[in-house]
Amino acid sequence: MAVRQVVFAALGASVLALGACSDSSDPILMHAGAQDRGPDEFAILPTLPLEMPDDLAALPAPNPGGGNRVDPQPRADVARALGGSPAAALNPGVADGGIVNYASRFGRSGDIRAQLAAEDLEHRQRNRGRLLERVFGVNVYYDAYEHMWLDKYAELERWRRAGARTPTAPPRELLEN
Repeated sequence: MAVRQVVFAALGASVLALGACSDSSDPILMHAGAQDRGPDEFAILPTLPLEMPDDLAALPAPNPGGGNRVDPQPRADVARALGGSPAAALNPGVADGGIVNYASRFGRSGDIRAQLAAEDLEHRQRNRGRLLERVFGVNVYYDAYEHMWLDKYAELERWRRAGARTPTAPPRELLEN
């Protein structure tokens, strides 16, 4: 009987010791083991077939680490297929200057990304989960951010009361089942 108690005590102490080894400076709320299981098959894109140019002098100078003429450019291909500008698809921030200026007409913070990252880190440190959730890698992401979720039905009713035309939404009962 005493041996069994010693084994359980040692097992409990090892679980607590492992739980204390977690990195509290950058808590991970989403424990998704699938992130480290191998290559992403959707990230592998086939290259275009090689072709011989009419004039070899027209080839660009070698650019180590730069783009290749046969590298796939899915954004440019989609823009070309839809009748848009492939150059604008490859440089997405260039055409958005007017939108950024309009959105920041009342002022903007230059360090907003760093500020949001610091606030999010502080929020994740406050909501890391309980001891056993951390020890066993339980996903606490949804619990930590649930108070920030948008209630879509309340928002739908708010827009309807304001007189805006809104699309239909599925009844709550269908989504809750």
